[in-house]
Amino acid sequence: MSFSVQQAIAALPLPPEWRWHVDLRPRRTTLGIEVAPDGHVRFAVPPDAHPADVASAVRKRLPRLAEEIRRRDNRPPEPVKELVSGSSFAYLGRRYRLKLVPAADGGRVRLYRGWLELPEYTSAEEGARNIAAWYIERGAAWTRGRLPSLQFRVGVAAKVLKFVDLPDHWGVCGPDGEVALHWAVMQLPPPLLDFVLVHELCHMKVPGHGPAFRREMQLVLSDADRRESWFAVEEPKMWRGLVR
Repeated sequence: MSFSVQQAIAALPLPPEWRWHVDLRPRRTTLGIEVAPDGHVRFAVPPDAHPADVASAVRKRLPRLAEEIRRRDNRPPEPVKELVSGSSFAYLGRRYRLKLVPAADGGRVRLYRGWLELPEYTSAEEGARNIAAWYIERGAAWTRGRLPSLQFRVGVAAKVLKFVDLPDHWGVCGPDGEVALHWAVMQLPPPLLDFVLVHELCHMKVPGHGPAFRREMQLVLSDADRRESWFAVEEPKMWRGLVR
């Protein structure tokens, strides 16, 4: 079936430079289209999908898909940080200067008097891991207070919500109700964090990013389109751990 679906998609007027593949998903009931940060497109297809139906659904989404791929292709290089005092780091939409402090027993990254304090480290990679761990810790604390009201509005409850280092996504929702967010999203302003959370919670009700999913998003966030455009501006600025 996947080969037939691949042939049906290949027959569409896709730009020749697009990189894409078909991925059969046994748990899916509808078509899903995912665009990786590098612009690669994955068509997630139910195993019993009819090739003509898949091709028709993809054709309807081509304009929006083309815009998403164009945006991904034109994004600036991933931010790289130098872990020296005075470097700027974002947290909940505000920027804080880094301050290196002596490494004491049990010393941890913390916000203190307007500075993001980082205990001295043995390598830049270790320092980056310590900052990422701080974002993970703060993310868990922030979402504990924010998640219940958003779950109530969406009408679902995540079995688990965790912050991790995701290679290709800002958030993922598993079939078992487990939601994972990239720790870097804690750099976003709260309205955009709500957008990311609602996005993944809505995936618990509607897979893919088609009209039904967008309607679900707008039921929870009436300005979802505005937040999506705002997210597209802020997303390339998020630091994901690269250091020099």
